[in-house]
Amino acid sequence: MSRSSPRVGLTHIDLGDDLRGNMAEEIRAGLTDEPKWIASKYFYDERGSKLFEQITALPEYYLTRAETRILERASDSIVTAAQPDELVELGSGFSRKTRLLLEAMQRLQVGYRYLPLDVSEEALLTASKSLARDYPWLEIVGVVGDFMSHLEDIPRDGTQLLCFLGSTVGNLDPDERAAFYRRVSARLEQRDRFLVGFDLVKDKRVLESAYNDSRGITAEFNRNILLVINREFAGNLPVDEFEHVARYVDERDRIEMWLRARRAIHARLDHLDLEVSLCAGEAIRTEISSKFTRDRAERELSAADLTIERWLTDEQCRFALATVAPGDRRQGE
Repeated sequence: MSRSSPRVGLTHIDLGDDLRGNMAEEIRAGLTDEPKWIASKYFYDERGSKLFEQITALPEYYLTRAETRILERASDSIVTAAQPDELVELGSGFSRKTRLLLEAMQRLQVGYRYLPLDVSEEALLTASKSLARDYPWLEIVGVVGDFMSHLEDIPRDGTQLLCFLGSTVGNLDPDERAAFYRRVSARLEQRDRFLVGFDLVKDKRVLESAYNDSRGITAEFNRNILLVINREFAGNLPVDEFEHVARYVDERDRIEMWLRARRAIHARLDHLDLEVSLCAGEAIRTEISSKFTRDRAERELSAADLTIERWLTDEQCRFALATVAPGDRRQGE
């Protein structure tokens, strides 16, 4: 921690054409499926990221406040236990909550490097420049990549605390989540730790209110995904002709967000040579957000040879942060 001048770098994983090709394949697959769907990761262009920042400040959206309170209370103990040389953050965005962990590292004189990974180069640069100004001791290496595909490509120079904050793990369907945990397990070395956030099962009314805010910002955020698709693929989907729908599905313990057509729609995505038709009332699923109990989280992690060491919740048990260790097979390495 004796470094006196900020060092900021950017690492590009080779994903340019691959990333766009994957997006094209996913959009084609989703809009020709039954029911139709769009992967939620495509919410986060510049406008979508700014709308989500507004969502996190809404009174109905408890998730960010609950997670922040856990970090305010426990960041020192998390860093003390993990003793990381490097803090790695997946899907970092603008790195707001990460500051609490970085400040704990500074107080405790533990670690020196921060490696945020995000598909958005703009978000990485914005966050990195801000952090470099505020934490001149910190070396920052932003990694432009996709956390579902590029964990193994993140640089390493010592013990790592791998962070997956927010409730993003709940946006993955069960098969995707299992595959992601296997990648995390393969990445972790014996002394590494994985810090992951879980939104917890709770009253249905609280959950549905969080995704149907009174100001309509979540609805705008939801519709923004159609603007992204229109821009990327020369489309003419009539964005204002879709209404935002978010509901809790009890049997799956998850929120589902949809865009429902107000009328019959026929549109085209020229760059995909794709015709898109919806009947009045037909909907496109844009997000799932699974909710967890500790038992469910432990079962899923254990299947990937990962073990929960600490389970930290806010005072109202709305949200949990779990510190996760590699399983028994690596304890003797």
